[in-house]
Amino acid sequence: MLCDSIRKGGIVTGVELIRKNGCITAHISGEIDHHEAAGIRMEIDPELERLMPTMLILDMSEVSFMESSGIGLILGRQRIMESLGGGITVKNPSPSVRRILMIAGLSRLIIGTDKTEGKNEVR
Repeated sequence: MLCDSIRKGGIVTGVELIRKNGCITAHISGEIDHHEAAGIRMEIDPELERLMPTMLILDMSEVSFMESSGIGLILGRQRIMESLGGGITVKNPSPSVRRILMIAGLSRLIIGTDKTEGKNEVR
């Protein structure tokens, strides 16, 4: 499943959902602002409710920019996954996204390579 949208600035944000072994991985690319976060939610949420996975993995390795709407996106999906008895993780966030997650106190959700330090960090 793929959802693409084009912003005024020409930045394409895409979401590709992959289901495997009771997990859904959402590969997100581009920028996450208020408008894009709404589209990403509309793509992910119906699949969570339909498939009821045990884990949602948000692969943010190709997200170049994220504002507070991205934090809301993550926290909202965390609430949904908790209601389903599952979990959520953010995989390989780009350095700028990792920094925002750390500031927001969401470092516990991060798995993957810390590209800014060259270390592999699993939490």
